[in-house]
Amino acid sequence: NSMERVKIFIGYDPVEAIAFHTLVQSIMNKATIPFEIIPLDIRNLPMYTRPVDPKQSNEFSFTRFLVPYLSEYKGVSIYFDCDMMLRVDIAEVLQEVNDKPVYLVKHDYTPKDKYKYLGTKQYNYPRKNWSSFVVWNCGHDSNKIVTDSFVNTASAAELHQFKFLKDNEIGELDVRWNWLVGEYDNPPDDVKNVHWTIGGPWFTKYKDVDFADEWLQLKGGMIN
Repeated sequence: NSMERVKIFIGYDPVEAIAFHTLVQSIMNKATIPFEIIPLDIRNLPMYTRPVDPKQSNEFSFTRFLVPYLSEYKGVSIYFDCDMMLRVDIAEVLQEVNDKPVYLVKHDYTPKDKYKYLGTKQYNYPRKNWSSFVVWNCGHDSNKIVTDSFVNTASAAELHQFKFLKDNEIGELDVRWNWLVGEYDNPPDDVKNVHWTIGGPWFTKYKDVDFADEWLQLKGGMIN
């Protein structure tokens, strides 16, 4: 039903608050459908009790997997890392979704940098960044396993590599939906969702990255 509001969950970390709000603005600027924005902030997710993993580089590394649970296993929900900027109507990605439990970009790369923003160490593992932009069919039976207690206790690999699903249940999106700046060179003009995985233009050190001007313009439009 087109009148159902799509839930858009965004990972929130206080060190990147400005990125979060600018991403929200980018979604609002282009959207043609009703939607809800839901921040994933550990401070208001009492059901999330997982201890901090020394390898996690931000506060929303694992809370992202609460999306089906927080959506009451109903409807389509979309998850974004906060270090992104959407350049198209969010309704477009819904055209890509059919009957699989999740749809995502199946990155296959080795990170170029040993460290990312604020000196956090970069870890390489299979299916890295698959979980950073996900369209969830929350009502799909295969997603019923992803309960709050599962998110609190499953291994990092089980979650981030979507091992709770069969390989053929993981739907594939075009790389333009999760374009990894700094890992992928020569971005095409029609990138749909920019992802500054190593560091975004809100950090001084990364003020000249691809799409930085566009992000700064977007941010400027919010505060003038």
